[in-house]
Amino acid sequence: MVVHKWTSLACTAFLLVICLTGLPLIFREEISDWLDDSSSRAELPADAPSADIDDLVAEARRRHPDMIVAAILIDDAKPQVVVWMASSWADFQDAGRRRFIKFDSRTGQVLGESGSGKSPGAAFVDWMLHLHADLFVGLGGELFLGVIGLLFVAAVVSGVVLYGPFMRKLAFGAVRQGQGSRIRWLDLHNLLGIVTLSWALVVGVTGVVNELTTPLFALWQRTDLRAVLAAQAGTPPTVPELSSLQAALAAVRGAMPDRFATSAAFPGSPYGTPHHYLIWTKGTTPLTARLLTPVMVDAHTGELREILTLPWYLRALEVSRPLHFGDYGGLPLKVIWALLDVVTITVLASGLYLWLSKRRQRDQVEVEAGRG
Repeated sequence: MVVHKWTSLACTAFLLVICLTGLPLIFREEISDWLDDSSSRAELPADAPSADIDDLVAEARRRHPDMIVAAILIDDAKPQVVVWMASSWADFQDAGRRRFIKFDSRTGQVLGESGSGKSPGAAFVDWMLHLHADLFVGLGGELFLGVIGLLFVAAVVSGVVLYGPFMRKLAFGAVRQGQGSRIRWLDLHNLLGIVTLSWALVVGVTGVVNELTTPLFALWQRTDLRAVLAAQAGTPPTVPELSSLQAALAAVRGAMPDRFATSAAFPGSPYGTPHHYLIWTKGTTPLTARLLTPVMVDAHTGELREILTLPWYLRALEVSRPLHFGDYGGLPLKVIWALLDVVTITVLASGLYLWLSKRRQRDQVEVEAGRG
């Protein structure tokens, strides 16, 4: 009883924020499509050829010659490529100082760029995601919310321990009427909590794993990736004139025809390597589309150097993301996730109400005893 009470109280306020912000994030793609105006994209056949990535990068450099190109993102859902830039690699690590240019991946037309104002959908989703993931305080916020997630898991498990003895006195699903609102809400709290038990544990555990994204990725860079780089110590240093990124992407596609390149980090990036394009690929099936594989391409020679195998902890991170947001089964699963999220909000709010009403009753008894 004590464990359930205090773990619940310690995390309830933050969990309400997480659940309320998580609700629109379940539908983040739909919200972005709804709020963003895509009329600027040309109407072309589905099999229209793509623009040369090197031309897009060159245009980005022409527009901002004082900046470095840090990475590109290739959208597999919309015909667009986003080129990310910054004044320095240090600035690139600060989300507030990054700049982007969004191109139509078929025509090369500029669809938008930093400084012209984010589209309403992107701005709303970004704001919600930052509040949901780190409370706008970066790594410290991520780790803090990870602890909150652990408290939530402890509250759920301790609630199950309490539920067994409690339900010996009642039929399953019984909600007692005529005994006051507190008793009715207690029965609803217990019923809704046990019905959403499995989902709450899955979302709680995967939420904790997701909050470890930054330190886990840094661990991979310091261990596995550094070991690969050490084995390639003879690689010539990258010269200012980099080899063709378009050719690097083609080399990856030739070696892995069943995978799609989603992004590429330029050499020198804190999220990549000093001398390579680090190209991230994903599969085309519902399962493999959630599993990323990084590929190293020498940015000096254009030679494919290494197809990397991610360690188990990054694979666990990849699997946890779709489980957390329910975005691996299309719109029907998203609706189910949203309904379960609303039920969890009800459980949290009812638990807070039960604690406050019990405390108010206790205070009233103490006052009456003092008068007596």
